[in-house]
Amino acid sequence: MTNNTTSSAPKQRNPWAWIPSLYFAEGIPYVVVMTVSVIMFKRLGISNADIALYTGWLYLPWVIKPLWSPIVDLLKTKRWWIIIMQLIIGAALGGIALAIPLPAFFKVTLIFMWLLAFSSATHDIAADGFYMLGLNEHQQAYFVGIRSTFYRIAMITGQGLLIILAGFFETSTGLPPVEINALANPSFSKEIRLPDVPQNSESITEESYFVVFPEKAELSTQNIASSQLDSIRKVVSIHNQENGFVINQSAQSKNRNGKIEGSWWSEHVSGPLREFLYYNFGVKKPVIAGNTLTGNVSVVAIKLSSKPEENKEMVLNLKFRNGDKSIGLLEGERLTFNSLNYDKPAYVLFQCDPKLTRPTEAVFKGTSGNIHLAWSITFIILAGMFILFSVYHRFILPHPATDKQAAEHQNLFKEFFMTFGSFFKRKDIGLILSFLLLYRLGESQIVKMASPFMLDPRNIGGLGLTTGDVGLLYGTFGILALTAGGILGGIAASRKGLKYWLWWMALAINLPHLAYVYLAYVQPENQLIIGLCAAIEQFSYGFGFTAYMLFMIYISEGKHKTAHFAIATGFMALGMMIPGMFSGWLQEIIGYQHFFVWVMLCMIPGLIPVFFVKINPEFGIKKKETEQS
Repeated sequence: MTNNTTSSAPKQRNPWAWIPSLYFAEGIPYVVVMTVSVIMFKRLGISNADIALYTGWLYLPWVIKPLWSPIVDLLKTKRWWIIIMQLIIGAALGGIALAIPLPAFFKVTLIFMWLLAFSSATHDIAADGFYMLGLNEHQQAYFVGIRSTFYRIAMITGQGLLIILAGFFETSTGLPPVEINALANPSFSKEIRLPDVPQNSESITEESYFVVFPEKAELSTQNIASSQLDSIRKVVSIHNQENGFVINQSAQSKNRNGKIEGSWWSEHVSGPLREFLYYNFGVKKPVIAGNTLTGNVSVVAIKLSSKPEENKEMVLNLKFRNGDKSIGLLEGERLTFNSLNYDKPAYVLFQCDPKLTRPTEAVFKGTSGNIHLAWSITFIILAGMFILFSVYHRFILPHPATDKQAAEHQNLFKEFFMTFGSFFKRKDIGLILSFLLLYRLGESQIVKMASPFMLDPRNIGGLGLTTGDVGLLYGTFGILALTAGGILGGIAASRKGLKYWLWWMALAINLPHLAYVYLAYVQPENQLIIGLCAAIEQFSYGFGFTAYMLFMIYISEGKHKTAHFAIATGFMALGMMIPGMFSGWLQEIIGYQHFFVWVMLCMIPGLIPVFFVKINPEFGIKKKETEQS
């Protein structure tokens, strides 16, 4: 009697009560692992190569999740798996929050990221299976768009609102902002000096703030020799690196003798390859004669007024605010202050345009924040959110009669291996795998480097945006454009079918990468232009990705469609993981400009399988086949 009551009551449960929250919860950990982690590690000072390599490996659980999907069927119910996985996801997010302030935060957070990735992939298996069990056929067809919408909302929340929230904490956890007026005038002295900085008091209790010496940067419009500029810039750069204000990524891998330390792989494979790529394709700075005239410079010192707490970092981000852009910032865009370097000045270097001859001025604003604390707070909020999700779904998810633990374990395992084998026995399996692995070859590298490109300073090829800027421009508007492109792609495919649109969609997912080529070469400062380029690329990707999803549905048709689709999604993740792992390494060698040109060249192998795939011309038209799938 108890079982009958339990199984019949949930049938009356309104799907609106659990489908939106379930698929929102499914999307959040994925976007945290794939995108938010990239931005977080970038803000915490990790190099592009390490970010791409180690976060790229985090795709692995989604690649291999078909291998343990039978366990979700064999043990317990899918409802049980959903609730437990949400608790584990919450614990992993909490672990990340606690690990971020640690000295070895990168290694520890990666451990919790792996736990988050595996629990998220398992949650996906259980949620997608529960969707089939908790709804009848009519409801499944009706709510398929609803589940996709709330998954997209999770993407918007993660890449947009979550990044904006972290950016807010970054600025609100810091010291009062500072402003530096840079004045240029022909009457100012041409002589360049390092500023005199008074010593700090030893007080630890007084409130800290940034002090600028001198309060105004005075630049002469009389040009100087380029050799003199190189000398002063070297002094500023070495001083900031030696005192820990700026991290020197290239020096981290060298030993005391100045030689690169590494494994057999780095010494015999990646090292020589790096040298070859850098020599032939790396960004070469033009050789300028030492007596060539260039714009004059001025050095400003910034230091903390008092000693901060131990293990507490304050990161000062200095950006142009208003005035004449003929005055630029050469060194000191991002400076890190802590208890070890607080009593030393960090140097900031301004320069005039060499063509400037009239008096003018510009204002630069520095905002600071405790980056580690800001991201810890963000992940604590996420952890609390998933604890609430688990509690909510514990009471609100229905109890379908078909959601029960399997009894015949051995038969299920045998059936699984037979199903797995039938996928690879297809005659055209080589062509299918080539399509799955190469269709998004360019996009797999763009997705890892887009955020670092926007966050990196302009003097090393980036766009110099803040965390909040990236959250708004790329995360919010970009994801909205992605959603719009996906909707349009679905409508188009339902009218004329996948075969008709395949080539158009394949081009749509590749050609708009030219937007990043434009951004890398022009480096526009107008955020509207940057946001428009990101939106165009994301819209086209959403439109082009429709063909990829429909192709996976098409090759999965038959008796074992669910298992075959899971295998296809594994190869989909593999096609994103491997190129993404090495994208940061490649970008650091050849620079952003050549990197995005390389991404455009990756379109060629991505289009080759499109020539040969055979698709039923009627597939996808009028929803007949897609509804059955």
